[in-house]
Formats: sequence, C-alpha cells, structure tokens
Amino acid sequence: MRRLVQISRRRIRRSIRWLWAQEGTPGQRARGVAAGVFCGCYPFFGLQIILSVGLASALRGNHFLAAAATLISNPFTYLPLYWFNFQVGCWILGPPRNIINIASLTPDTAWEQGWSFSSRLLLGSSAVALVSAIAISTFAFKLFKSKSSTATLKSNSSVRMRTTR
Repeated sequence: MRRLVQISRRRIRRSIRWLWAQEGTPGQRARGVAAGVFCGCYPFFGLQIILSVGLASALRGNHFLAAAATLISNPFTYLPLYWFNFQVGCWILGPPRNIINIASLTPDTAWEQGWSFSSRLLLGSSAVALVSAIAISTFAFKLFKSKSSTATLKSNSSVRMRTTR
C-alpha cells in the first residue's frame, strides 16, 4: 500500500511538472485554462475537449491546457457541478413551474418539462462557466507569470555566473 502511494505521488508530481512545462506565454497558457474550464462546466459529455480546443484556438491559448482543464467536470464532479448549475439557472429564471407527475406524462408535457429543465441547466452552466473561467484563469495567469519570472531570474543568474568565470 505504501508503495502504491509513493507511485501515485510520483505520477501526480510528474503530471504537474508536465503542465507547468507547457509552452507559451503566461497569457496563452491562462487562456487555454480558461477555455477548458469554460467548456468543462457544460453538460456536453464527449464534446467538452473538442469544444475547449476550438475555443482555445480562437483565443490563441494553449490547446493541451485547454483539454486538461475540462477535467474540472469528471465522473466524481458531474452530479454536484450540474446540480449547482441548475440551481443557478433556477435563481436566474425562477423555479420551474408545472412540475408534473411521471404517471401523467405525455409527449407534449415531456417536451415542455425538458425545455424547462434544459434552459435552466444551460443558463446556469453559462453563468458558472463564465465566472469560473475568469476566476481560475486569473489565478492561473498569476501563477504562470510568477513561475516564468522565477525561471527567468534563475536562468539569467546562471548565465551571469558562467560569463563572470
């Protein structure tokens, strides 16, 4: 068990180093993260990565980070995330009216119930996606910028040390 924990830690560290080593300016990397988080908040299973890479291309962001950031929604977070998005949609549009019993469900009422649910979920997803993408990409930009300035300082000091010898 202890060995499994060590192997898991090593893999997580390696993955984090790989994410930090992605190419691009801090702005490009943060835009990639923003695109991934934005698309990850929508309930479009199977399309989130494709949509995030397309959005990252439009925003000139990092494609790999966009794809990785869609993992904000995963099998462990689907239910809480989409429940929260639905609640935000209900807060904006108001609670759904005319909730009917399943026994009296007809095709017409099913479409009406589906539209009522979908509109609240998609509107809530849009609001949560926008706020989350802005907040997380701002945080990511500051981290990437501080990391790149630290790396620049280290490389400049090593260059100075080599030239002064």
